[in-house]
Amino acid sequence: MNVRPLFLKYDRYIECRLCPHFCKIAPGKTGICGARKNTGEKIELITYGVISGCSSDPVEKKPLYHFFPGHSILSVGSYGCNMKCDFCQNWHISQGFPGKMVPDTDPGKLASEAAASYRNVGLAFTYNEPVIWFEFVMDAAIKIKERGMFTVMVTNGFVNRDPLNELLQVIDALNVDLKAFSDSFYKKLTGAEIEPVRESLKQIAMAGKHLEITTLIIPGKNDSAAEMENECRWIAGEIGEETPLHLSRYYPVYKRNDPPTTQDKLEELYETAKRYLTNVYLGNVAGIRGQDTFCSSCGTIVTKRSGYATKLLNLSADGKCTSCGSLVYRYFTFPSRAGH
Repeated sequence: MNVRPLFLKYDRYIECRLCPHFCKIAPGKTGICGARKNTGEKIELITYGVISGCSSDPVEKKPLYHFFPGHSILSVGSYGCNMKCDFCQNWHISQGFPGKMVPDTDPGKLASEAAASYRNVGLAFTYNEPVIWFEFVMDAAIKIKERGMFTVMVTNGFVNRDPLNELLQVIDALNVDLKAFSDSFYKKLTGAEIEPVRESLKQIAMAGKHLEITTLIIPGKNDSAAEMENECRWIAGEIGEETPLHLSRYYPVYKRNDPPTTQDKLEELYETAKRYLTNVYLGNVAGIRGQDTFCSSCGTIVTKRSGYATKLLNLSADGKCTSCGSLVYRYFTFPSRAGH
């Protein structure tokens, strides 16, 4: 696959072209993400094959509710991130690196492990930001696709158009973390900007990839009904009203000590989102609505969820509602009929 150069060399520095930070990196230094280093002649990915975690997860944990529900996916991550969120739930790997960068795996080994995993549909790049792991993600995704399996990215979406276009040639499904619908939030709390993320979302949708969106609701920061209304109106208009949106409950972590999101606030924002979007879910919570999936055409329940456990109901073998025949899941097979 012909991947365009991800850097531009100048006399005193090399400019990284992977994400909208356009880091100008002096020799021997790394960019904002910490994973991409100026070696003197090029930008080198110092975390190639270096993993922070690898395990088989339910696809619902990504979260992906409309992509092979009830199945598992081998999930792998590394270190570093191109955002600096003070509320990061994985801060120990996104903002820190091991003392020694020792490659733990290679693309072929991961592909073999994915193929051997029970009820596994493929490989997910997650835990830290996969965009900055670009070269490894591309190589591993190609190996997975060669085996006829599927690929997932869980990403903040802060990436330039050309690299994202390359990724979309080998990635099947994405969950994009739309952290708020305010540029001031992005600049103050993440060290990034919102517009490149919105452009990425539109690019993903235009490419026809499976897309779900997650917004972590932080009290007093991005939890107003007006902001949620603006976000959902934009998603419905630019991406599509059936795009799954996950509203996730915040808990104090890393540098932020705000109290957890209340159930009442999540319920309020859920109702706001449902005015614009068909498939709205609540995450990091238990025992309240916002877990199940209903046919958007006739309202028949097609999936019941409790935590990461799923029960598939009223579905045909090709993911259609048995009550009205409408397609519910584009990517679907019953777990007992999985090929892996």
